[in-house]
Amino acid sequence: MRGWGKAMSKLNSLLILLLLAVTAAPPLFADEGSVGWSGLSGPEQKVLKRFRDDWDQLPAERQRQLRKGAERWQQMTPEQKKKARQRFERWQSLSPEQRATLRERYQRFRKLPPEQQQRLRKRYQWFQQLPPEKRQALREKWQGMSPEERRTFRDKQRQRWQRMTPEQREQFRERRRQKSGE
Repeated sequence: MRGWGKAMSKLNSLLILLLLAVTAAPPLFADEGSVGWSGLSGPEQKVLKRFRDDWDQLPAERQRQLRKGAERWQQMTPEQKKKARQRFERWQSLSPEQRATLRERYQRFRKLPPEQQQRLRKRYQWFQQLPPEKRQALREKWQGMSPEERRTFRDKQRQRWQRMTPEQREQFRERRRQKSGE
């Protein structure tokens, strides 16, 4: 019986050592690149405070995205932060269907070739520089068109553009810049 007690004592000691080693070691399946809340800088913690309770359970990729956003936020001017807050409030006020539509459009945009993305960005900037009344008039005109009328309009504009020489295209761009006050 004495030998049995000694063996159990050794076994208990081994189990305790094994338990200590396992609990003291970092998790075997922890996300690579994951950073604990205490590993964030003070400014990062301030910006990301609403994620504090769940931070350590977030996947490393989500943590990376949030940290990147926090860095961008810290480098914004007060005016940029104000506009970002307004955009966020507008986003929050959208219905789930509207958000889904916007996400889908964004994904389609991301799949476009870089040249086409740039062309769309320029058109958006041009539109934004128009007086509010002109923008509203164009929106109403577009919204008043049927899908077929819109398709016909786009096709005609595309054909017109393709028939232009490079010089005519440049003249057109120059007239548009002058009209928008660039």
